[in-house]
Amino acid sequence: MPKLDLIGVSKVYGDIRALSDISLHVDDKEYVCILGPSGCGKSTLIRCIAGIHVPDAGRILIDGGSVDQTRIEDRRIGYVFQDIALFPHMSVRDNLSYGLAVRHAQPTQITTVTNEMLDLISMRDRSRSYPRELSGGAQQKVAVGRAIATGSHLFLLDEPLGALDALVRAELRYELRKLASDLGLTVIHVTHDQEEALSIADRVVIMKSGRIVEVGRPSEIYLSPKNLFTANFVGETNLLEGKVLEIDNSRYTVDIKRHRLTVPGFGKNVNQKVIVSIRPEFVPLTPPSERGWQGQIRQATFLGNINRYVVEVEEGIEIISEVPTAEHSTGFRVGEQVSVLLEDSHMILFDYPENGLDKEIALD
Repeated sequence: MPKLDLIGVSKVYGDIRALSDISLHVDDKEYVCILGPSGCGKSTLIRCIAGIHVPDAGRILIDGGSVDQTRIEDRRIGYVFQDIALFPHMSVRDNLSYGLAVRHAQPTQITTVTNEMLDLISMRDRSRSYPRELSGGAQQKVAVGRAIATGSHLFLLDEPLGALDALVRAELRYELRKLASDLGLTVIHVTHDQEEALSIADRVVIMKSGRIVEVGRPSEIYLSPKNLFTANFVGETNLLEGKVLEIDNSRYTVDIKRHRLTVPGFGKNVNQKVIVSIRPEFVPLTPPSERGWQGQIRQATFLGNINRYVVEVEEGIEIISEVPTAEHSTGFRVGEQVSVLLEDSHMILFDYPENGLDKEIALD
């Protein structure tokens, strides 16, 4: 079963550095999602792995062996594109069996494997249908099945669900994950959908401007990111600029425009400029009280399971809060006074970026 190593992989197009010194290890049977803004190099990276593009520097190893000089067809990699690449003149069965036929597999093997794939993707009753007769989700399932039927165990999925409706996309991502687990596949799945990445990956790779910014388990990436770009890019967060006033062991008193917060952290100094990050779901609101920061609702948005509020507190600071609908079914209204409670156990302290906050969190 395959494991993958990327060592210092770089790719340049003229003045554009599409990939810059990418190093990554992917374990056998691991499901890794690569997440990042458009143009960050996600697709370029997996095309280099597949052999579609040739890196300008670095090495690509599969099971410890270099594939730098190996042809695309000999890398034994399954590749699924965002654009559903089925042969329109072929039935589902013929699409599934195509890869095996090209490799001159025995007819009995082709029949056996194709039937297994039809059962695996629950398409036995549509085996004689043509792509035009299938929904987008069904077509993509056939495309995945065709890739699996070739016998590959390393799969590259390039935005495989991007062209599908939201509901179909949500259903199919779990089917993909189950298939990978059941068959013991190693998968690298490129996506721009944060929920998709967090819900199915063993690890998430965050990319920006051709570089890997951070790698971690989904819970780590969301709840305890090590990088300010990650904190801002994945989900939504409040970023509050401040300065360290006092240090008591691993707790810092931070001044934010005359408001004081006590934040856990390490490695900071008195008078150092910092950024405090806290997710909106960890910012409860209550009717006015002596607790918390006092503010006024400037924007209220009903999102079904949550109510999203933008609250302006003193000194013009805006804080976003997300409150579960079940906890406050009537919701607050624009103009209402509230108390904003900031839960210190969910705050993360970052150094203030040398190049400024806006540049640090920019998508390009």
